[in-house]
Formats: sequence, structure tokens, C-alpha cells
Amino acid sequence: MPDLVIRHIDNSMAERIKALAKERQWSINDVVLYALRHGLGMASTNLFAETMLDPGDLTTLNGQWDAKERAAFMEAMQALSRAPATQLAPGNLTLGDSD
Repeated sequence: MPDLVIRHIDNSMAERIKALAKERQWSINDVVLYALRHGLGMASTNLFAETMLDPGDLTTLNGQWDAKERAAFMEAMQALSRAPATQLAPGNLTLGDSD
């Protein structure tokens, strides 16, 4: 297989590659190959892979939540799921009201 050298990678991209490698316990090479395959739409699992998101992508775009943040989010979601609909969207409010 051929080897490629990629020059002029900015620091934020290099740090992101290193962070993903550490997070997923992959080599840096594996992270780059994965990114290239998916970015070029060449993932073996889906013909249109460039339009698909990985389940972890939404958490990795802006960083990973720690356990305390995840717990707070889940607590908020549970509270919202138990709240009566009228509490979240009172029926006596109408759009366009002005006082």
C-alpha cells in the first residue's frame, strides 16, 4: 500500500486527531484512515457514508461530556418528560399577543 505525507496540518486538527486516538484507543494512523474513508464516502458499511453521522460525532464535535454533565443532562431530560404539557406550553398563551 502506498504511504502519503500530509503537510501543513494546523495545530487544532493535529490535536483533534490525537484526542480521538486517545479517546478511542486507536493509533493516529487509524484515526486518519477512518476520517479519510468516511470523508471520501468510502466506508465499507454504507455507499453514502459521507452523509451519515457516527453515533459519537455529536459528542465529539464540541468535546465529550464528563459523568457529572451527563448526569445533569439526564436529570433535566427526566424532569421534562414528567412535566405536564400545560406547564411547558400553557394553553392560555397565543402567538402574537402584545400588551
